[in-house]
Amino acid sequence: MTVSAFEHPFLSGLVGDDELAGLMSPQAEIDAMLAFEAALAMAQAGEGMIPPEAAETIANLCTSFVPDMAGLRTGTGRDGVVVAELVSQLRSALGPEAAAHLHFGATSQDVIDTAQMLRLKKVNGLFMGRLSRLEARLRSLDCAFGGRRLMGYTRMQAAMPITVSDRIRAWVEPLGRHRLRLEIFGRDGFALQFGGAAGTLDKLGNKTVPVRRALASALSLSDAGQWQSQRDRLAEFSGILTLVTGTLGKIGQDVALLAQMGGEIRLAGGGGSSAMAHKQNPVAAEVLVALARFNAVQVSGMQQAMVHEQERSGAAWTLEWLVLPPMVQATGAALRLAGELLDNILSLGTEVPGSDPGHSKS
Repeated sequence: MTVSAFEHPFLSGLVGDDELAGLMSPQAEIDAMLAFEAALAMAQAGEGMIPPEAAETIANLCTSFVPDMAGLRTGTGRDGVVVAELVSQLRSALGPEAAAHLHFGATSQDVIDTAQMLRLKKVNGLFMGRLSRLEARLRSLDCAFGGRRLMGYTRMQAAMPITVSDRIRAWVEPLGRHRLRLEIFGRDGFALQFGGAAGTLDKLGNKTVPVRRALASALSLSDAGQWQSQRDRLAEFSGILTLVTGTLGKIGQDVALLAQMGGEIRLAGGGGSSAMAHKQNPVAAEVLVALARFNAVQVSGMQQAMVHEQERSGAAWTLEWLVLPPMVQATGAALRLAGELLDNILSLGTEVPGSDPGHSKS
C-alpha cells in the first residue's frame, strides 16, 4: 500500500487522476529515459561520433527494453540515482560492441532531468486543455445565469448585491492568465539537459553544439545549453501550478460558502454523510481548497531546491523528486475536480424581477 493520497487504494478516488497518473508513472519515466539514450546515440551517429550500426542497435533495444525493476530499486539505493543501474542493464543486453557507445559523454542528471522535462511537457499540454475547458464552462454558466443576483461579501460580511457575472469574472479571468503562462513557458521552458559529468560536455569536443542541437530536436525540447545547477525553470513551473490550484481553490471556497448559505446555488450530486442522511456535502469544492493549500506549502520546497551547491547537488536534486511530482498530481486533480464541480452547477444566483436571467455584463 502506498502512503501517497494520490495513489492510495481509496483516497485516490478523491484526489487521483487516471490520465495524469499515466504521464507520471514509473513506466513513463523509464520510457522517457530510454528515449533519451536512443536519441543520444542517433545524434552522435549523425555527427560521426559513434558507428551508425551501434546507434541503431541501441535505439532498437530502447524501444523494447524491459528493465529489472528490483535491480533498479537496489541500484538507486546504492548510487542515489537510477541511471547507473539502468545503463548497466542496457549494456548487458546490448553486448560489448554497441555497449561501448551507449550513454557516451552523458551523465545521470542528463537522463533524469531530460526525462522529467519530456513528461512535464505532456503534462503542460494536458493542463492547458483542461484550463480551456474550465473557461468555456464558466462562460456557459455566465450566459445562463450572468444577469442573476448574488449577495456580495467583503471580509465575510454581506456588503451589497452583485451579479453572477461579477462573481464568475473573478473566477474565469485568472484561469486565462494561467493558461497563457503555461503556453509561454511551453515555448522554451521544457529544455534538454545535456551537460556531462560537470556540465562541460568535455568528451564531445567540437561536436558539442551539433550533437546537443540534434538531441534537443529529436526529443522536441528546447536547446538551452546545460542547466544542471540552474533550477529556475522547475521553480517557475511549480509556481504556475500553485497559481492554478490557488485560483481553483478560490472557486471551491466560494462554491462551498454559497452551498452553506443556501438559496443562491443548486448543485447536482454531492457527498453523503454517514451520520446525517439528508446532507449533500460539497466534496469537490472542499477538496479544491485543500489542494490549493497543499501546493502553496509544497512550492516553498521547490524554492529551497534551487540552492544547488557548485555544479551538482545531491540533496537539492532529491528534494525536487519528493516535491514536484505531488504538486503535478495535485494540480491535475484540482483541474479534474473543478470540471466536475462546474458541470454539477444546476443553478446560480437568484432571478431579478423583470430581468433576463441569462443576461451577462461581462
